[in-house]
Amino acid sequence: MTWLEASAPGGPAIPVVRQGQGRPIVIVHGGSGDLTSWAAVAARLLDQFSVYRYTRPTYRLRPTPRGAEAMAAETAELLAVLELVGAPAVVVGHSSGAIVTLEAALAAPDRFAGVVLYEPPLAVTQPLGPEAIRRARAAIDAGKPHRAMAIHLTELVGVSRVLVILFGLLPPARSRLDSFAAAQISDDEAIESLGVGLDRYAKLAVPALLLGGAKSQSHFRDRLTALASVLPAVDSVVYMPGQTHGANLRGPDQVARVVADFAGSQPNVQ
Repeated sequence: MTWLEASAPGGPAIPVVRQGQGRPIVIVHGGSGDLTSWAAVAARLLDQFSVYRYTRPTYRLRPTPRGAEAMAAETAELLAVLELVGAPAVVVGHSSGAIVTLEAALAAPDRFAGVVLYEPPLAVTQPLGPEAIRRARAAIDAGKPHRAMAIHLTELVGVSRVLVILFGLLPPARSRLDSFAAAQISDDEAIESLGVGLDRYAKLAVPALLLGGAKSQSHFRDRLTALASVLPAVDSVVYMPGQTHGANLRGPDQVARVVADFAGSQPNVQ
């Protein structure tokens, strides 16, 4: 494992971990996480690939960037990491990290050999949930991070209230959720700042694999279906049997196989 530093123009240093040797893969983690969220998947790719991971600015910087400013910082940092890599890479984006991946690929498609987009929560025909996000932000401002995360999980992600209550009864789970709350709501606000509709992705001619869990909430499948109808270079749409939105943690073998097969098939991965 090697620690490197990337730097976006005018921004702070970005700690990046590189593991393995071979063609480059960059992983952009999802919400309520950091670079460790995909460590198990990365470990299964090291025989074939050089894997780069970093913690996104929304989850690393204090104060946390918000709204359009946050999305701009996210895009700039991913492009800085790709500049550090120095060759077109396959970029794996999970959840909100997949939206960051899409936005960065629009800005600089030549830096991308391909993208794996794992259930991006795109606003396809209606906003993500402005009223829920407003109440979640008010809960953060009132010092109630658990309330904010409960709103996020139940109203935006679609997790059952029973599960959220159970999380709250388990101190380690509650502590982890609460620690990510402020950043997660900023992440939601950043997605909301992009507006509604997918038309701008119709010009993104980067090879794409769309990835989902066969047992994920139905809205993730609906969003992937809509994205597949817009992107001009979709390689395939894969739904992992038995998996939900967190297969990077619960099924890293499955995720790694899909990513390796796709990355290995891209002729422009150096």
